[in-house]
Amino acid sequence: MGHPSRAVSRLQSLGDVRMRRPIEKGFTLVELLVVIAIIGVLVALLLPAVQAAREAARRIQCSNHLKQFGIAAHSHLDAYGLFPTNGWGWWWIGDPDRGVDRRQPGGWIFNLLPYLEQENVYDLQSGLPFQSTQRLGAAKTMLETPIAMFNCPSRRPAALYPTGECGSMQNNPNFSATVTDVARSDYASNGGSVAQDAGGRGIFMFYGPKSIADAESHEGQENWEKIAEASTGVFYPGSEITVADIEDGTSHTYLFGEKTINPDYYTNGLSLGDNEYMFTGDNGDITRWAGPKAVQNQEDCPMWQDRPGIDLWTCFGSIHPGGVNMVFCDGNVRSIDYDIDLVIHGRLADRRDGLPVDPDSY
Repeated sequence: MGHPSRAVSRLQSLGDVRMRRPIEKGFTLVELLVVIAIIGVLVALLLPAVQAAREAARRIQCSNHLKQFGIAAHSHLDAYGLFPTNGWGWWWIGDPDRGVDRRQPGGWIFNLLPYLEQENVYDLQSGLPFQSTQRLGAAKTMLETPIAMFNCPSRRPAALYPTGECGSMQNNPNFSATVTDVARSDYASNGGSVAQDAGGRGIFMFYGPKSIADAESHEGQENWEKIAEASTGVFYPGSEITVADIEDGTSHTYLFGEKTINPDYYTNGLSLGDNEYMFTGDNGDITRWAGPKAVQNQEDCPMWQDRPGIDLWTCFGSIHPGGVNMVFCDGNVRSIDYDIDLVIHGRLADRRDGLPVDPDSY
């Protein structure tokens, strides 16, 4: 049996060791709050940079869409000697059996499909009797086919959107199929510095000729010529523009660009320039204008950034910060500032005004 004093000494030593052992502890509340604050500051600093990088990528993708349209338009030019026609009006849609000149009721989007690897969409109605049940069904399928390259990734996805009241086609004698949700485009062709509704359409109203017979009649042919004489852009009802017709030069004339839309109307079809469908003939859904007094000699058409509550449905524009992607008739894509001089903007839309434009001005 050990000595009692030694046992007491041993216990005291163990107690001293326990007292000398470091005490483990977690973060204090103050330290935790400091860490959270630092993380919050880093997120606040990095998030705008991440968002800016994403928008830059989306803008490049949008620019690439327009580049493809420019290449496709030149392929059409090489094949037929003219840029795609812009069709007849919003009562009409593309028809694969009616050629590529003013006989074609569909606009530039429909006419570019074969050059954008979309022949299957272009040919849906091919060979089917006009206004037959089979053809109306095929036309409905076409209108309900979204194509990704026709939508700006910064604005809205390629999807189906409601037609809206003005785009319902309920009174259209040429198209009686029920269509309530359709594909749309965020891009438009260059209609010039004078909206064609101010040019005098004669027997053709804003929706185009009432029938194929009207379009092909002697009076109809005279009307196409009157429209061509009044138009200053590359695309208009019955357009048949060649390179020689672009008198100001292909590098100084818009071909296609982004169109402005009121953000309140992105998905509901209530904008007058976004209430039909992208395979329609000439109208504000697929064509825009530019410059001072461009609409009925009254309304200006500036370059416009999308803003809630304002629907400049006749104008080019975009949701991108800084400017609008535009492809010129030479195939080059450029970003045009929102604050471009209104007169210069109109000159770039007018293919034949003969007025000089300094490239540094845009």
